[in-house]
Amino acid sequence: APWQALYGAPLMELSGDQDFQLFLQRNLEFTRKIRGDVAALQRVVCDTFQLCKEDELQLVRQDLDITHVPLEQCHKHTFQAEPCFSQIRAGLRVYHGSLATIQALLPGHTGLVETLQLDMANLSSNIQQQMEDLGLATVTYPSENQDSVPTFSTQFHQQVSGFFILANFQRFLETAYRALRHLASL
Repeated sequence: APWQALYGAPLMELSGDQDFQLFLQRNLEFTRKIRGDVAALQRVVCDTFQLCKEDELQLVRQDLDITHVPLEQCHKHTFQAEPCFSQIRAGLRVYHGSLATIQALLPGHTGLVETLQLDMANLSSNIQQQMEDLGLATVTYPSENQDSVPTFSTQFHQQVSGFFILANFQRFLETAYRALRHLASL
């Protein structure tokens, strides 16, 4: 079966599969759109709170519990499609919840945050559907409850947390994008 080749091997058998290539092209574009929306929110945080440079905020970061989702299965030297797709879906779920902090921080941009959350849910769903189509193992997550906003000791800590959530999410999306592009190039 062609999907058995996915685990730990190049996807040469699927490189000519038009449905798989169409999935990759659509979701590369979708990931690019999500990255653009995250970048727009980063600009708002920079303009609104003058929080623009990560290196200047490292000391404050140590005091905060900020989500960072690794994608080690999606790096070129360790790439494996099934675990990579699973890590992308898990990360999208984590960042979906983290965006409650952004929504609380930027109430004037609720529409963009909600659009971003919807796009993330759709991307996760697209990946799950593709994994199922390829016969790969998937995890079905329970329905999302209303995301709760963590409490922060100061408003500044909330602002810095928002900055790092977006910065980490942007790096996560860049890695996910490279993984999808890598698959498309096989």
